[in-house]
Amino acid sequence: MKKIIGYTTGVFDLFHIGHLRLLKRAKMHCDYLIVGVSSDELVNSYKNKLPIIPLSHRMEIVNSISYVDEVIVQSSRDKKEQYDEICYDVLFVGDDWKGDPLWNELEVYLGKHNASVTYFPYSKKVSTTKYTKILQEIYDSDMSSK
Repeated sequence: MKKIIGYTTGVFDLFHIGHLRLLKRAKMHCDYLIVGVSSDELVNSYKNKLPIIPLSHRMEIVNSISYVDEVIVQSSRDKKEQYDEICYDVLFVGDDWKGDPLWNELEVYLGKHNASVTYFPYSKKVSTTKYTKILQEIYDSDMSSK
């Protein structure tokens, strides 16, 4: 029987429960889970800011999670290109992307290669952006009291 290769990506900065739940759910739907961790350059190219945690540390953290079988550097956001390189069977992503025209196009592309996209519930209450904002507010408040 063929093993199902799963793939998901992320920045995984300030690793939190939303990240863990994504990896856990993904592993429940595949035999071998590959995780792409976004490079600093890639993150900076679309967020105009660098991750707080260095890439090597983020990769080590993700690699230590028992659900993860392999960690690679993600240097492009092009999921078709990633499919051509990895040949995964299923791509896991948050449902906040469901219905987006680029993802609809990707679903068609993957379907032609007998691969698919599985959407998981996005953790709206938990995000690195939210935590970073809270930390910045604490820092700003602390600095203004000096």
